[in-house]
Amino acid sequence: MYDDAVDDLIDELSRLPGIGPKGAQRITFWLLKRPAADARRLAETITAAAERVGFCTQCWNLSESDPCAYCADETRRNGLVCVVEEPRDVVAMEKAGFRGRYHVLGGALNPLEGVGPEQLRIRELLARLDDEQITELIVCTNPNIEGDTTAMYLARQLEPLGVKVSRLASGLPVGGDLEYADELTLERALNNRRALTP
Repeated sequence: MYDDAVDDLIDELSRLPGIGPKGAQRITFWLLKRPAADARRLAETITAAAERVGFCTQCWNLSESDPCAYCADETRRNGLVCVVEEPRDVVAMEKAGFRGRYHVLGGALNPLEGVGPEQLRIRELLARLDDEQITELIVCTNPNIEGDTTAMYLARQLEPLGVKVSRLASGLPVGGDLEYADELTLERALNNRRALTP
């Protein structure tokens, strides 16, 4: 429909996660209305990030250095590791105040999508247990079928090794109303209830 350069840009943008053909078309037209210097700066920023950013070989978080800043920080609590699915989850846990170590799996178990234990960084996690004298893993996978399956798989793998495995509690959001909560959320909130202390 458009010139080759425009069609190529739409095709490339539509390959990004969460961007469909219509969204890619809107972004393309927005970019092409901008000064050429803006497009060059964007292209240079993407290229620089692709060249400079890699994975920390200890926790598998995205980083420009190896080890990453979290692994190199000696003030962080050793022996306590937060296991997350993706690097963006590390940022969420940092905002929540977690100050231990991290391990990024690179996804969650999903047999329908062809993601088994071999596709995740579970082997690397198991290798860290003895090297770092890890005493507790907090499994912070997403509260969905894939995340729950991954958490259960990790718990089964780690149980014979004597490592404490915990999972983030799930339930009602702060400020939420009971009448708007779905049944699964209410069930989890009931199951994860804790004693009220005055």
